[in-house]
Amino acid sequence: MPSASPVVPALPRRRWLAITTVALLATVIARPSAAAQAADAPAEFPRPPATWAEVQVELSRRGFSGGAIDGVRGPQSAAALKAFQKRAGVPETGELDAATRAVLLLEEPPFAEVALDEEDFDSLQPVGATWLEKSQQTALAHATALELAAERFRTSQPFLRRLNPDVDWDALTPETTFLAPRLPAQMRLGRAARLAIALEARTLEVFDRDGALIAHFPVSIAKKAEKRPVGELRVIVVVADPDYTFDPALFSESEEARTLGRKLILPPGPNNPVGVAWIGLDRPGYGIHGTPEPEKVGRTESHGCFRLANWDARTLLELVSVGTPVVVEP
Repeated sequence: MPSASPVVPALPRRRWLAITTVALLATVIARPSAAAQAADAPAEFPRPPATWAEVQVELSRRGFSGGAIDGVRGPQSAAALKAFQKRAGVPETGELDAATRAVLLLEEPPFAEVALDEEDFDSLQPVGATWLEKSQQTALAHATALELAAERFRTSQPFLRRLNPDVDWDALTPETTFLAPRLPAQMRLGRAARLAIALEARTLEVFDRDGALIAHFPVSIAKKAEKRPVGELRVIVVVADPDYTFDPALFSESEEARTLGRKLILPPGPNNPVGVAWIGLDRPGYGIHGTPEPEKVGRTESHGCFRLANWDARTLLELVSVGTPVVVEP
């Protein structure tokens, strides 16, 4: 469980370098070498997205997350598009059809040449293999530049590799530029009046005081049905970059936990078990939080909490406050 005091969340730092063209990525997933053959997309804006990668970028800009940006129309991306279509008042097809293309417009290039800076490289450190080793670290930071870049730009490591086939990620320096989704440093979506978690759909949606849907995220739920609370809960604490109290009693599947015999305090960081955010609920032991494994969100189960990708957890931190109701639906 987290054990930190509420603080203002730290926003990721970015350095954008201007570009005038973007990559067409429709075949990146099917053919790993296709990024090297990418053609320039039309530079005029606003325009409809041309590929699913561009759809994912624009949806993410608007607060409708389909998980990691990877250029694939998977179930989570389709669910995010349906949520946007519902908000826009067009048929909820989950497809980039004519009605959707008319309302989901790119106002600026979806990709940009970017670089990491010296502070980013200075922050990197290996993550311990055991709970004890993790508790002895100064921070549970990113272990590699590729991991940091993927999380910062809300994408997957394999997708960044395919998008940048000539980049040697093991030899990255502050002078190395690479193509990545062009995303805002701060999401300005409004304030949450209510959160709705749908257990079957594995989604978390945010509504404002007028009842408008302002954000949508994929979420992991508890593995055991009896640990999935249904009904209304409330936010009781909002913590950015929390530490984590490891209780061996909650991890009976771990051999280390069975022999450790004591609790441990794990330091903050993106590789902390609850990631970069903890939104505690008024049911003991339950909360909404980030995760060091964003690729598993919505696909694997938790011990009982609701898990988001770290970038979505940070966005949600800025939307909620103590007292925000959370309605959990079957």
